[in-house]
Amino acid sequence: MPLHRDIFWVGRQWAVTGAGIQAVDQRLRGVLDIEIARLWDDQLVQSRRAKPGVNAADFDKAVTVARERFPQEAASDPIVAQLEALGVVEAPAASPVPPAMQLRAEGRLARFLPQWRVRR
Repeated sequence: MPLHRDIFWVGRQWAVTGAGIQAVDQRLRGVLDIEIARLWDDQLVQSRRAKPGVNAADFDKAVTVARERFPQEAASDPIVAQLEALGVVEAPAASPVPPAMQLRAEGRLARFLPQWRVRR
């Protein structure tokens, strides 16, 4: 995967971009890249750091710069945060955005589906 067009920091082996932390070496095809959403996942960061051939000092600097650039998002509602801490709320609240339209024609013959036309 090529580097994102927004580049905030470039080291010897790693770059902080608009997509997160990306390896400068394009031959890796994005295998070791870390997305912004997973930047605060310490297990993922440590597993990437432990890979052979990773320049640890450069990787640590990239993680530091990326975490400063993309801070961890706090809970938007303090009441919901307290309920999550108590274990009352397990799943995040459903978003008010309606789901995308889905076509249900898979596995059916087209001649038996109802026809539709756009009228002008």
